[in-house]
Parts: sequence; structure tokens; C-alpha cells
Amino acid sequence: MKAKEKKKKCTKNELKNILYFIVFITIILYIIILYDKYFLKNKVFATEDLNIKEIKISKAEKIKIEKFLPKVEESKSKEIYIKNEVELEYITKYINNPNLPKDHIQVIQEGRKGKQEIISKKIYENDNLINEEQISIKITKSSIDKIIEIGTGNSVFYKAKVGDTLFVTSDRLPVMSESNENSIKLATLERKEKLKLLEIHKDWYKISYKDIIGYVKCDSTITENKTEGTKNNKIKTKEELISNLNFNIQLNKPSGLNIEQFKKVLKDSKDKNKIFEQNAEYFYYIEKQYNINGIFVASIGIHESAWGTSKIAINKKNLFGYGAYDSNPYNGAYTFSNYSESIDLLARVLVKYYINQKGTSIYKNEKAIGTYYSGSTLKDLNNKYASDKQWSNKVYNYMKYLYNKL
Repeated sequence: MKAKEKKKKCTKNELKNILYFIVFITIILYIIILYDKYFLKNKVFATEDLNIKEIKISKAEKIKIEKFLPKVEESKSKEIYIKNEVELEYITKYINNPNLPKDHIQVIQEGRKGKQEIISKKIYENDNLINEEQISIKITKSSIDKIIEIGTGNSVFYKAKVGDTLFVTSDRLPVMSESNENSIKLATLERKEKLKLLEIHKDWYKISYKDIIGYVKCDSTITENKTEGTKNNKIKTKEELISNLNFNIQLNKPSGLNIEQFKKVLKDSKDKNKIFEQNAEYFYYIEKQYNINGIFVASIGIHESAWGTSKIAINKKNLFGYGAYDSNPYNGAYTFSNYSESIDLLARVLVKYYINQKGTSIYKNEKAIGTYYSGSTLKDLNNKYASDKQWSNKVYNYMKYLYNKL
């Protein structure tokens, strides 16, 4: 009996130990689960089999908050500095010569263009150019002045005849194969070379020089007998001169006024400083040389300088505000030693860049570049030359005013 009771007691102890063991194991497992859940959730363990492409990102993270905000246009402002090497136009010097017939034009030195390096600043707002100004100008190659002698003598201009002997007056004179500046240059002659006049073709002479036969410009030669003969200049009437005057007048054609008519129309009480009156002949000379309407150029000067009373006109002898920028007009404007230089330069700039199509023969073997060419009328020129949309109307009103004074 006692043996059974002892065995039964042992069995109870074993069961009790097993139960304790199971409880212990359960507690350990429970602790491990709690540790894993609350202490390891933010840790990442690298594995060799990790595939980035399989990681899914919450769609909430892809939403762009900008979609829910009011749109505000950003103003994008930028400055750009540009360096360009451009031509430096020469200046024309006019010299009076009492030994030449009155108002006779004679070239004694051809002008040569130079080079200049210009640094300019452009300011953009939202890709729109709002301002441009020159920062610096550096001359890299000096230009050479063109020199023209103007006759002031009392003798009458001698009209050359076939068979006359001519002398070259310019420091260099090209001989062309035909009577136009697009033809082949056969030779270059120097001052005082002697030529034989074979034929006369308007502004060109057909000449022979040694074994060369070609064509030269009349205004770079003079005859042996330069002071005899009579004038043969037909004076056009007022009706003839204003017959083609209208808003669509071609500006790359001369007005046809003679020098006395220019002096008459540019003598005016509004010209308080007598600048236009005293320089009237130069508007005639630019017509003779560059095929441009001199009344048109004078009208620009009157408009831009308020009849020569502007500060730029008085201090810089610049009737046209040439070179001035809207942001700093006075300092940007060119300074000339006399008014004839500004008149001559503006005429050449208009002929070369504005009123003639690219490739057009203009003067002295030059061809138009036509950078700002839109046509040859006032309306065409207004598109590129002036920001004021009424500029062409204002200039035309001055043209009508001057023509009606004939």
C-alpha cells in the first residue's frame, strides 16, 4: 500500500515539473514576441535577396502638394553680357577748296572702315528683352577718314568731254570692268595718275590707263581744264519736286533739289541756332554721294533735335541722337567735331543697314548689309528704326513742311 502511495506521489511531482517547464517556455516565447514587436520594428536588416523594384511606396507619398496650392507665376529676370566685334564706320571730312568750281565735290581720300569690340548688356524678363545698353567700346582697328573737297571758287564747273585728259584725285581709285560696283576690279590707281576719257556714263567714266580699259567714278577725277565751260544743271520746279511726295515715297532716291533749294527750305525762324541753315549744303552732298533723300534726313534731324536745340545737338554736334540708348541717351550718343560729320554718317548708316535690301550696290564698291531692312518707305523704316509708333508720321510732316517752302 505504501509502495503505491509513494509511486503516486512521484508521478504528481513529475507532472508538476512538466507544467512548470511548459509555463517557463511559454513565458520565454511571450517575451520574445513582445521584444520583436516593440523593440525591433524600426530596424532594417540587409539581405542578399532584397529586390528594390518589388518595394511598394504608398500612393499618398506621390501626391504633389502644388496641385492644391494657387498658381503663382514666377518672374524670371536675367542679365546677359555679349561681346561683339563690329565695323567702325569712318567719318567724312569736308574741306573747302577755293581753287575748285563752286559746289563741286571731289574725293581726295577714300574712307576705310575700322573694327571695334562692343560689350553690351541685355536684360530679360520672362524671356522678353526689356533693356539693352552698351557697357564698353574698344577700338581694335582704327578707321581712316574720308576726305572730300568742296569747291568754293567763282569759276564755273567744267563738264568733261570725250577725249579729255583726267587726273585721279583720290588716294586710291578702283578701275572696274563695267560701270557698276558689282563688276570685277581691274586695278587700283593712285592720286595724280593720268587717264584718257573714252566715254561718259552718268556717274561713271570709261577710261584708258596704260594697257587697261575700264570704268571709274567721276567724283574721284578732275580734268585738265577744270574751270572753263558753263553749268548744265537743270533746276526742277516745285511742282516737279513734290509730285512724288507721299507717305510711301522711296527714301533711297534723291529728292532732286539743288543746293540753293536746300538752303532755301532749311532757312527757318524755328532754327534758332541756325544749325540747319548753316549746314544745308551737306544734305545736298549726301544725296549726290549715297542716293538718299536729303529732305528726309534733314527731317529726322529736325524731329530728333527739336530744330537743333537739344543738349545732344548743341554739345555733341549730333543732330540725330546717333548712338543714344533709351536708358542713358546723353552718354551713349556719339560726339562729332562738326555737324557735317553726323549728317554724313547717318546717311551712310541708313543706306547701308535700313533702306536698301541686302546685296544692293550702294556707294564706292559697298553693298548694303540690310540688317534692319523692311522696305524703303517711312512706314517700313519705323518698324526697326524707332520705338515710337508715330515716328514716321512726325518725320513725314516735317518733310511736307520743307517741300512746301520751295
